[in-house]
Amino acid sequence: MKRMKGIRKRWMMNSISAALLVVLLAVTSFSVAMVSYYYSNLRTGLQSKITVAANMFSGYKTEADYYQNASAFVTGQFEDSDRLNFQILDSEGVVHFSSLIQISGYKPDTPDIHDALSGQPMGVWTGADPNTEEHIMAVSCPLKVNGEVVSVIRIVTSLALVDRQIFIVVGVALTVGLLVLALLYFSGLFFVRSIVEPVVQVTRTAEHIAAGSYGVQMEKQFDDEVGDLIDAINDMSLKIKQSEKMKNEFISSVSHELRTPLTAINGWAETIMNGEVRDAQDVKKGMGIIVSEARRLTNMVEELLEFSRIQDGRFTLSIEPVDIKAELEDAVYTYKEFFRRDGIELHHTDCEEEFPLMNVDSERLRQVLCNLLDNAAKHGGSGKRIDTAIRREEDEAVITIRDYGPGIPEEELPHVKTKFYKGSSKARGSGIGLAVCEEIVVRHQGTLEIGNAEGGGCLVTVRLPIGT
Repeated sequence: MKRMKGIRKRWMMNSISAALLVVLLAVTSFSVAMVSYYYSNLRTGLQSKITVAANMFSGYKTEADYYQNASAFVTGQFEDSDRLNFQILDSEGVVHFSSLIQISGYKPDTPDIHDALSGQPMGVWTGADPNTEEHIMAVSCPLKVNGEVVSVIRIVTSLALVDRQIFIVVGVALTVGLLVLALLYFSGLFFVRSIVEPVVQVTRTAEHIAAGSYGVQMEKQFDDEVGDLIDAINDMSLKIKQSEKMKNEFISSVSHELRTPLTAINGWAETIMNGEVRDAQDVKKGMGIIVSEARRLTNMVEELLEFSRIQDGRFTLSIEPVDIKAELEDAVYTYKEFFRRDGIELHHTDCEEEFPLMNVDSERLRQVLCNLLDNAAKHGGSGKRIDTAIRREEDEAVITIRDYGPGIPEEELPHVKTKFYKGSSKARGSGIGLAVCEEIVVRHQGTLEIGNAEGGGCLVTVRLPIGT
Protein backbone atom coordinates (compact mmCIF):
# COMPACT_ATOMS: atom_id res chain seq x y z
CA MET A 1 0.00 0.00 0.00
CA LYS A 2 2.96 2.35 0.52
CA ARG A 3 3.71 2.22 -3.18
CA MET A 4 0.10 3.02 -4.06
CA LYS A 5 0.14 6.04 -1.75
CA GLY A 6 3.47 7.10 -3.17
CA ILE A 7 2.20 7.06 -6.76
CA ARG A 8 -0.97 8.91 -5.80
CA LYS A 9 1.05 11.49 -3.88
CA ARG A 10 3.36 12.10 -6.81
CA TRP A 11 0.38 12.37 -9.13
CA MET A 12 -1.28 14.87 -6.76
CA MET A 13 1.90 16.91 -6.50
CA ASN A 14 2.58 16.91 -10.23
CA SER A 15 -0.60 16.67 -12.28
CA ILE A 16 -3.23 18.10 -9.93
CA SER A 17 -0.97 20.90 -8.68
CA ALA A 18 -0.18 21.91 -12.25
CA ALA A 19 -3.86 21.71 -13.22
CA LEU A 20 -4.86 23.76 -10.16
CA LEU A 21 -2.30 26.42 -11.07
CA VAL A 22 -3.57 26.54 -14.66
CA VAL A 23 -7.20 26.82 -13.51
CA LEU A 24 -6.34 29.58 -11.04
CA LEU A 25 -4.40 31.50 -13.66
CA ALA A 26 -7.22 31.06 -16.16
CA VAL A 27 -9.92 32.20 -13.70
CA THR A 28 -7.78 35.12 -12.53
CA SER A 29 -7.04 36.22 -16.10
CA PHE A 30 -10.71 35.88 -17.02
CA SER A 31 -11.78 37.85 -13.94
CA VAL A 32 -9.33 40.66 -14.69
CA ALA A 33 -10.50 40.70 -18.29
CA MET A 34 -14.16 40.90 -17.24
CA VAL A 35 -13.47 43.73 -14.75
CA SER A 36 -11.53 45.61 -17.39
CA TYR A 37 -14.25 45.00 -19.98
CA TYR A 38 -17.16 46.19 -17.83
CA TYR A 39 -15.32 49.18 -16.32
CA SER A 40 -13.89 50.20 -19.67
CA ASN A 41 -17.30 50.16 -21.36
CA LEU A 42 -18.86 52.09 -18.48
CA ARG A 43 -16.02 54.63 -18.48
CA THR A 44 -16.32 55.12 -22.23
CA GLY A 45 -20.08 55.71 -21.90
CA LEU A 46 -19.64 58.25 -19.14
CA GLN A 47 -16.93 60.06 -21.04
CA SER A 48 -19.15 60.22 -24.10
CA LYS A 49 -22.08 61.68 -22.12
CA ILE A 50 -19.97 64.28 -20.32
CA THR A 51 -18.38 65.33 -23.60
CA VAL A 52 -21.84 66.00 -25.05
CA ALA A 53 -22.84 67.97 -21.94
CA ALA A 54 -19.61 69.97 -21.97
CA ASN A 55 -20.21 70.95 -25.59
CA MET A 56 -23.67 72.24 -24.66
CA PHE A 57 -22.21 74.60 -22.04
CA SER A 58 -19.25 75.74 -24.05
CA GLY A 59 -21.22 78.44 -25.88
CA TYR A 60 -22.03 80.56 -22.82
CA LYS A 61 -20.00 83.75 -22.42
CA THR A 62 -20.77 84.80 -18.83
CA GLU A 63 -20.76 82.93 -15.57
CA ALA A 64 -24.36 84.00 -14.86
CA ASP A 65 -25.59 82.50 -18.14
CA TYR A 66 -23.68 79.38 -17.37
CA TYR A 67 -25.22 78.80 -13.93
CA GLN A 68 -28.74 79.66 -15.13
CA ASN A 69 -28.61 77.13 -17.95
CA ALA A 70 -26.78 74.57 -15.80
CA SER A 71 -29.63 74.61 -13.30
CA ALA A 72 -32.20 74.11 -16.08
CA PHE A 73 -30.15 71.26 -17.61
CA VAL A 74 -29.76 69.46 -14.30
CA THR A 75 -33.43 69.73 -13.35
CA GLY A 76 -35.06 69.00 -16.67
CA GLN A 77 -32.84 68.17 -19.64
CA PHE A 78 -30.60 65.41 -18.27
CA GLU A 79 -32.17 62.17 -19.52
CA ASP A 80 -30.34 59.59 -17.34
CA SER A 81 -31.04 61.18 -14.00
CA ASP A 82 -32.62 57.95 -12.74
CA ARG A 83 -29.32 56.05 -12.84
CA LEU A 84 -26.64 58.72 -13.23
CA ASN A 85 -25.96 61.65 -10.97
CA PHE A 86 -25.14 64.79 -12.97
CA GLN A 87 -23.47 67.41 -10.82
CA ILE A 88 -22.36 71.02 -11.26
CA LEU A 89 -19.46 72.15 -9.06
CA ASP A 90 -17.93 75.60 -8.66
CA SER A 91 -14.27 76.49 -8.94
CA GLU A 92 -13.72 75.43 -5.34
CA GLY A 93 -15.07 71.93 -5.93
CA VAL A 94 -18.34 72.49 -4.08
CA VAL A 95 -21.53 70.94 -5.51
CA HIS A 96 -24.12 73.58 -6.59
CA PHE A 97 -26.57 71.34 -8.45
CA SER A 98 -27.26 67.60 -8.49
CA SER A 99 -29.70 65.65 -10.71
CA LEU A 100 -30.12 62.73 -8.29
CA ILE A 101 -30.68 64.50 -4.96
CA GLN A 102 -31.25 68.07 -3.91
CA ILE A 103 -27.87 68.83 -2.43
CA SER A 104 -25.63 71.90 -2.30
CA GLY A 105 -22.60 72.91 -0.36
CA TYR A 106 -21.22 69.33 -0.50
CA LYS A 107 -17.58 69.03 -1.46
CA PRO A 108 -16.71 65.51 -2.74
CA ASP A 109 -12.97 66.27 -2.99
CA THR A 110 -12.14 63.33 -5.26
CA PRO A 111 -9.19 62.99 -7.69
CA ASP A 112 -11.34 63.45 -10.81
CA ILE A 113 -12.48 66.90 -9.54
CA HIS A 114 -8.90 67.92 -8.79
CA ASP A 115 -7.86 66.91 -12.31
CA ALA A 116 -10.67 68.96 -13.87
CA LEU A 117 -9.97 72.02 -11.70
CA SER A 118 -6.30 71.87 -12.62
CA GLY A 119 -7.26 72.32 -16.27
CA GLN A 120 -7.01 68.74 -17.53
CA PRO A 121 -9.56 67.94 -20.27
CA MET A 122 -11.16 65.18 -18.25
CA GLY A 123 -10.70 63.39 -14.92
CA VAL A 124 -11.81 59.83 -14.22
CA TRP A 125 -11.86 58.15 -10.83
CA THR A 126 -13.16 54.87 -9.39
CA GLY A 127 -13.44 54.28 -5.66
CA ALA A 128 -15.57 54.65 -2.54
CA ASP A 129 -17.74 57.77 -2.23
CA PRO A 130 -16.37 59.89 0.67
CA ASN A 131 -19.89 60.53 1.92
CA THR A 132 -21.74 57.22 1.42
CA GLU A 133 -18.80 54.75 1.06
CA GLU A 134 -20.55 53.44 -2.04
CA HIS A 135 -18.39 52.06 -4.84
CA ILE A 136 -18.70 54.61 -7.64
CA MET A 137 -17.16 55.80 -10.89
CA ALA A 138 -16.96 59.53 -11.52
CA VAL A 139 -16.00 61.55 -14.60
CA SER A 140 -15.34 65.28 -14.38
CA CYS A 141 -14.83 67.90 -17.09
CA PRO A 142 -13.87 71.58 -16.60
CA LEU A 143 -15.98 74.42 -17.97
CA LYS A 144 -14.14 77.61 -18.83
CA VAL A 145 -15.30 81.22 -19.26
CA ASN A 146 -12.81 83.58 -20.80
CA GLY A 147 -10.08 80.89 -20.43
CA GLU A 148 -10.59 80.33 -16.74
CA VAL A 149 -12.16 77.30 -15.05
CA VAL A 150 -15.33 78.60 -13.48
CA SER A 151 -17.07 75.26 -12.92
CA VAL A 152 -16.86 71.52 -13.25
CA ILE A 153 -19.51 69.20 -14.61
CA ARG A 154 -19.39 65.75 -13.07
CA ILE A 155 -21.24 62.49 -13.81
CA VAL A 156 -21.30 59.88 -11.05
CA THR A 157 -22.66 56.33 -11.27
CA SER A 158 -22.90 53.52 -8.77
CA LEU A 159 -20.88 50.36 -9.51
CA ALA A 160 -23.07 48.09 -7.37
CA LEU A 161 -24.86 46.50 -10.34
CA VAL A 162 -21.64 46.24 -12.35
CA ASP A 163 -19.77 44.69 -9.42
CA ARG A 164 -22.61 42.24 -8.90
CA GLN A 165 -22.54 41.25 -12.57
CA ILE A 166 -18.78 40.85 -12.42
CA PHE A 167 -19.12 38.76 -9.26
CA ILE A 168 -21.67 36.49 -10.97
CA VAL A 169 -19.50 36.06 -14.08
CA VAL A 170 -16.36 35.39 -12.03
CA GLY A 171 -18.33 32.99 -9.81
CA VAL A 172 -19.53 31.08 -12.86
CA ALA A 173 -15.96 30.97 -14.22
CA LEU A 174 -14.64 29.76 -10.88
CA THR A 175 -17.37 27.10 -10.70
CA VAL A 176 -16.52 25.89 -14.20
CA GLY A 177 -12.83 25.81 -13.25
CA LEU A 178 -13.57 23.79 -10.12
CA LEU A 179 -15.75 21.38 -12.13
CA VAL A 180 -12.94 20.95 -14.65
CA LEU A 181 -10.49 20.38 -11.80
CA ALA A 182 -12.84 17.87 -10.15
CA LEU A 183 -13.32 16.05 -13.46
CA LEU A 184 -9.56 15.97 -13.96
CA TYR A 185 -9.05 14.72 -10.42
CA PHE A 186 -11.55 11.86 -10.61
CA SER A 187 -10.55 10.82 -14.13
CA GLY A 188 -6.90 10.95 -13.09
CA LEU A 189 -7.69 9.03 -9.92
CA PHE A 190 -9.34 6.33 -11.99
CA PHE A 191 -6.33 6.27 -14.31
CA VAL A 192 -3.86 6.09 -11.44
CA ARG A 193 -5.91 3.32 -9.84
CA SER A 194 -5.89 1.42 -13.13
CA ILE A 195 -2.08 1.49 -12.92
CA VAL A 196 -1.60 1.12 -9.17
CA GLU A 197 -3.86 -1.90 -8.68
CA PRO A 198 -2.18 -4.00 -11.43
CA VAL A 199 1.24 -2.96 -10.06
CA VAL A 200 0.17 -4.09 -6.58
CA GLN A 201 -1.11 -7.32 -8.12
CA VAL A 202 2.18 -7.79 -9.96
CA THR A 203 4.09 -7.18 -6.73
CA ARG A 204 2.04 -9.74 -4.82
CA THR A 205 2.34 -12.26 -7.64
CA ALA A 206 6.11 -11.73 -7.77
CA GLU A 207 6.25 -12.31 -4.02
CA HIS A 208 4.25 -15.53 -4.42
CA ILE A 209 6.59 -16.66 -7.21
CA ALA A 210 9.61 -15.82 -5.05
CA ALA A 211 8.03 -17.87 -2.26
CA GLY A 212 7.77 -20.90 -4.55
CA SER A 213 4.25 -20.62 -6.01
CA TYR A 214 5.41 -21.22 -9.56
CA GLY A 215 2.85 -21.03 -12.35
CA VAL A 216 0.50 -18.56 -10.60
CA GLN A 217 -1.32 -16.36 -13.13
CA MET A 218 -2.77 -12.83 -13.07
CA GLU A 219 -5.87 -11.57 -14.83
CA LYS A 220 -5.17 -9.13 -17.66
CA GLN A 221 -7.60 -6.21 -17.64
CA PHE A 222 -6.07 -3.69 -20.05
CA ASP A 223 -4.43 -4.15 -23.43
CA ASP A 224 -1.64 -1.63 -22.84
CA GLU A 225 1.85 -1.45 -21.33
CA VAL A 226 0.51 -2.68 -17.98
CA GLY A 227 -1.18 -5.54 -19.80
CA ASP A 228 2.12 -6.35 -21.52
CA LEU A 229 3.80 -6.39 -18.10
CA ILE A 230 1.17 -8.81 -16.77
CA ASP A 231 1.63 -11.01 -19.85
CA ALA A 232 5.39 -11.02 -19.27
CA ILE A 233 4.94 -11.93 -15.57
CA ASN A 234 2.46 -14.70 -16.45
CA ASP A 235 4.82 -16.05 -19.11
CA MET A 236 7.74 -15.87 -16.68
CA SER A 237 5.70 -17.70 -14.04
CA LEU A 238 4.80 -20.49 -16.47
CA LYS A 239 8.38 -20.80 -17.68
CA ILE A 240 9.70 -20.93 -14.12
CA LYS A 241 7.14 -23.60 -13.35
CA GLN A 242 8.17 -25.51 -16.45
CA SER A 243 11.86 -25.10 -15.62
CA GLU A 244 11.25 -26.22 -12.04
CA LYS A 245 9.35 -29.24 -13.30
CA MET A 246 12.11 -30.08 -15.77
CA LYS A 247 14.74 -29.58 -13.07
CA ASN A 248 12.96 -31.98 -10.76
CA GLU A 249 12.51 -34.45 -13.61
CA PHE A 250 16.18 -34.01 -14.48
CA ILE A 251 17.29 -34.67 -10.92
CA SER A 252 15.06 -37.73 -10.78
CA SER A 253 16.24 -38.93 -14.17
CA VAL A 254 19.94 -38.34 -13.46
CA SER A 255 19.60 -40.03 -10.08
CA HIS A 256 18.09 -43.04 -11.80
CA GLU A 257 20.65 -42.94 -14.59
CA LEU A 258 23.48 -42.84 -12.08
CA ARG A 259 21.99 -45.45 -9.79
CA THR A 260 21.44 -48.05 -12.54
CA PRO A 261 25.04 -48.30 -13.82
CA LEU A 262 26.47 -47.90 -10.34
CA THR A 263 24.32 -50.78 -9.17
CA ALA A 264 25.54 -52.93 -12.08
CA ILE A 265 29.17 -51.94 -11.49
CA ASN A 266 28.94 -52.48 -7.75
CA GLY A 267 27.13 -55.80 -8.14
CA TRP A 268 29.52 -57.32 -10.64
CA ALA A 269 32.57 -55.93 -8.82
CA GLU A 270 31.46 -57.54 -5.52
CA THR A 271 30.58 -60.78 -7.30
CA ILE A 272 33.99 -61.03 -8.97
CA MET A 273 35.82 -59.87 -5.84
CA ASN A 274 34.09 -62.49 -3.66
CA GLY A 275 35.02 -65.23 -6.11
CA GLU A 276 31.41 -66.19 -6.78
CA VAL A 277 32.11 -66.31 -10.52
CA ARG A 278 34.71 -68.86 -11.44
CA ASP A 279 34.14 -69.32 -15.15
CA ALA A 280 36.47 -67.16 -17.22
CA GLN A 281 33.72 -66.29 -19.70
CA ASP A 282 31.45 -65.07 -16.92
CA VAL A 283 34.26 -63.01 -15.44
CA LYS A 284 34.93 -61.50 -18.85
CA LYS A 285 31.24 -60.79 -19.29
CA GLY A 286 31.07 -59.10 -15.88
CA MET A 287 34.14 -56.99 -16.60
CA GLY A 288 32.62 -56.01 -19.93
CA ILE A 289 29.46 -54.83 -18.15
CA ILE A 290 31.55 -52.88 -15.67
CA VAL A 291 33.52 -51.19 -18.50
CA SER A 292 30.34 -50.46 -20.49
CA GLU A 293 28.51 -48.95 -17.51
CA ALA A 294 31.59 -46.96 -16.50
CA ARG A 295 31.82 -45.59 -20.04
CA ARG A 296 28.15 -44.61 -19.88
CA LEU A 297 28.74 -42.83 -16.59
CA THR A 298 31.70 -41.02 -18.12
CA ASN A 299 29.62 -39.88 -21.07
CA MET A 300 26.89 -38.63 -18.75
CA VAL A 301 29.38 -36.70 -16.65
CA GLU A 302 30.89 -35.22 -19.81
CA GLU A 303 27.44 -34.03 -20.91
CA LEU A 304 26.87 -32.42 -17.54
CA LEU A 305 30.26 -30.73 -17.67
CA GLU A 306 29.61 -29.45 -21.18
CA PHE A 307 26.27 -28.07 -20.11
CA SER A 308 27.87 -26.43 -17.07
CA ARG A 309 30.48 -24.77 -19.31
CA ILE A 310 27.71 -23.46 -21.58
CA GLN A 311 25.78 -22.03 -18.62
CA ASP A 312 28.89 -20.40 -17.14
CA GLY A 313 30.12 -18.98 -20.44
CA ARG A 314 33.25 -21.14 -20.39
CA PHE A 315 32.28 -23.02 -23.58
CA THR A 316 34.89 -22.39 -26.29
CA LEU A 317 35.71 -23.75 -29.75
CA SER A 318 39.08 -24.79 -31.14
CA ILE A 319 38.69 -23.94 -34.82
CA GLU A 320 40.79 -25.70 -37.45
CA PRO A 321 40.37 -26.76 -41.12
CA VAL A 322 38.42 -30.03 -41.22
CA ASP A 323 37.15 -32.38 -43.92
CA ILE A 324 33.52 -32.62 -42.85
CA LYS A 325 32.79 -35.62 -45.09
CA ALA A 326 35.60 -37.57 -43.46
CA GLU A 327 34.34 -36.62 -39.98
CA LEU A 328 30.87 -37.93 -40.78
CA GLU A 329 32.27 -41.14 -42.31
CA ASP A 330 34.41 -41.76 -39.19
CA ALA A 331 31.37 -41.34 -36.94
CA VAL A 332 29.32 -43.70 -39.12
CA TYR A 333 32.12 -46.27 -39.14
CA THR A 334 32.44 -46.05 -35.34
CA TYR A 335 28.73 -46.66 -34.71
CA LYS A 336 28.03 -49.10 -37.53
CA GLU A 337 29.37 -52.12 -35.61
CA PHE A 338 27.64 -51.03 -32.38
CA PHE A 339 24.33 -50.74 -34.17
CA ARG A 340 24.81 -54.09 -35.95
CA ARG A 341 25.12 -55.84 -32.58
CA ASP A 342 21.75 -54.35 -31.62
CA GLY A 343 20.18 -55.43 -34.92
CA ILE A 344 20.16 -51.92 -36.39
CA GLU A 345 21.35 -51.30 -39.96
CA LEU A 346 23.21 -48.04 -40.54
CA HIS A 347 23.20 -46.79 -44.16
CA HIS A 348 25.29 -43.83 -45.26
CA THR A 349 24.79 -41.90 -48.51
CA ASP A 350 27.85 -39.95 -49.57
CA CYS A 351 27.95 -36.89 -51.82
CA GLU A 352 29.97 -36.98 -55.03
CA GLU A 353 30.65 -33.26 -54.84
CA GLU A 354 33.82 -32.40 -53.01
CA PHE A 355 33.66 -30.06 -50.03
CA PRO A 356 36.39 -27.54 -49.24
CA LEU A 357 37.98 -27.74 -45.83
CA MET A 358 35.70 -26.09 -43.28
CA ASN A 359 36.86 -24.19 -40.22
CA VAL A 360 35.19 -26.06 -37.37
CA ASP A 361 35.99 -27.64 -34.02
CA SER A 362 36.44 -31.28 -35.02
CA GLU A 363 35.97 -32.64 -31.48
CA ARG A 364 32.76 -30.66 -30.92
CA LEU A 365 31.46 -31.66 -34.35
CA ARG A 366 32.21 -35.31 -33.62
CA GLN A 367 30.39 -34.89 -30.29
CA VAL A 368 27.30 -33.61 -32.15
CA LEU A 369 27.34 -36.43 -34.69
CA CYS A 370 27.85 -39.14 -32.09
CA ASN A 371 25.11 -37.73 -29.87
CA LEU A 372 22.64 -37.57 -32.76
CA LEU A 373 23.48 -41.14 -33.87
CA ASP A 374 23.15 -42.36 -30.29
CA ASN A 375 19.76 -40.65 -29.97
CA ALA A 376 18.60 -42.16 -33.25
CA ALA A 377 19.39 -45.64 -31.94
CA LYS A 378 18.01 -44.91 -28.48
CA HIS A 379 14.67 -43.43 -29.57
CA GLY A 380 14.19 -44.89 -33.05
CA GLY A 381 16.04 -48.17 -32.84
CA SER A 382 12.79 -50.10 -32.99
CA GLY A 383 12.74 -49.29 -36.74
CA LYS A 384 15.96 -51.33 -37.08
CA ARG A 385 17.37 -48.86 -39.58
CA ILE A 386 19.18 -45.52 -39.51
CA ASP A 387 20.12 -43.48 -42.60
CA THR A 388 22.78 -40.79 -42.76
CA ALA A 389 23.61 -38.53 -45.68
CA ILE A 390 25.55 -35.40 -46.58
CA ARG A 391 24.91 -32.96 -49.40
CA ARG A 392 25.63 -29.42 -50.45
CA GLU A 393 22.96 -26.75 -50.75
CA GLU A 394 24.42 -23.50 -52.08
CA ASP A 395 26.89 -22.36 -49.38
CA GLU A 396 25.82 -24.88 -46.75
CA ALA A 397 26.85 -28.42 -45.88
CA VAL A 398 23.71 -30.35 -44.93
CA ILE A 399 23.94 -33.51 -42.80
CA THR A 400 20.80 -35.61 -42.22
CA ILE A 401 20.24 -38.47 -39.77
CA ARG A 402 16.97 -40.36 -40.00
CA ASP A 403 15.59 -43.25 -38.00
CA TYR A 404 12.47 -45.36 -38.69
CA GLY A 405 11.09 -45.46 -35.19
CA PRO A 406 7.78 -44.04 -33.89
CA GLY A 407 8.89 -40.42 -34.32
CA ILE A 408 8.24 -37.54 -31.92
CA PRO A 409 4.74 -36.45 -30.87
CA GLU A 410 3.86 -33.15 -32.58
CA GLU A 411 3.19 -31.37 -29.29
CA GLU A 412 6.70 -32.28 -28.05
CA LEU A 413 8.62 -31.14 -31.14
CA PRO A 414 9.00 -27.48 -30.03
CA HIS A 415 10.54 -28.58 -26.72
CA VAL A 416 12.90 -31.43 -27.65
CA LYS A 417 15.94 -29.12 -27.66
CA THR A 418 15.03 -27.56 -24.32
CA LYS A 419 17.43 -28.44 -21.53
CA PHE A 420 16.28 -31.28 -19.21
CA TYR A 421 13.25 -31.98 -21.44
CA LYS A 422 12.56 -35.67 -22.05
CA GLY A 423 8.87 -35.61 -22.92
CA SER A 424 7.12 -38.94 -23.06
CA SER A 425 10.28 -40.82 -23.94
CA LYS A 426 11.26 -43.59 -21.54
CA ALA A 427 14.76 -43.88 -22.98
CA ARG A 428 17.69 -43.43 -20.66
CA GLY A 429 19.49 -40.09 -20.71
CA SER A 430 19.89 -36.75 -18.95
CA GLY A 431 17.80 -34.67 -21.33
CA ILE A 432 20.57 -32.15 -22.08
CA GLY A 433 22.31 -33.83 -25.02
CA LEU A 434 20.31 -32.02 -27.71
CA ALA A 435 20.65 -28.70 -25.88
CA VAL A 436 24.44 -29.12 -25.96
CA CYS A 437 24.34 -30.15 -29.63
CA GLU A 438 22.34 -27.10 -30.62
CA GLU A 439 24.72 -24.83 -28.71
CA ILE A 440 27.69 -26.31 -30.59
CA VAL A 441 25.97 -25.99 -33.98
CA VAL A 442 24.85 -22.41 -33.28
CA ARG A 443 28.40 -21.51 -32.20
CA HIS A 444 29.41 -22.67 -35.71
CA GLN A 445 26.76 -20.28 -37.14
CA GLY A 446 24.66 -23.24 -38.23
CA THR A 447 21.24 -24.63 -37.43
CA LEU A 448 19.95 -27.85 -35.90
CA GLU A 449 16.47 -28.90 -37.09
CA ILE A 450 14.49 -31.81 -35.64
CA GLY A 451 11.24 -33.07 -37.10
CA ASN A 452 9.32 -36.13 -38.24
CA ALA A 453 10.13 -37.67 -41.60
CA GLU A 454 7.58 -38.60 -44.20
CA GLY A 455 6.68 -42.25 -43.82
CA GLY A 456 7.56 -42.32 -40.13
CA GLY A 457 10.57 -41.85 -37.97
CA CYS A 458 12.53 -38.81 -36.88
CA LEU A 459 14.68 -36.63 -39.18
CA VAL A 460 17.52 -34.49 -37.83
CA THR A 461 19.12 -31.92 -40.14
CA VAL A 462 22.39 -30.12 -39.38
CA ARG A 463 23.26 -27.13 -41.57
CA LEU A 464 26.73 -25.61 -41.43
CA PRO A 465 27.98 -22.73 -43.59
CA ILE A 466 30.83 -23.86 -45.82
CA GLY A 467 32.49 -20.50 -45.54
CA THR A 468 32.78 -20.79 -41.72
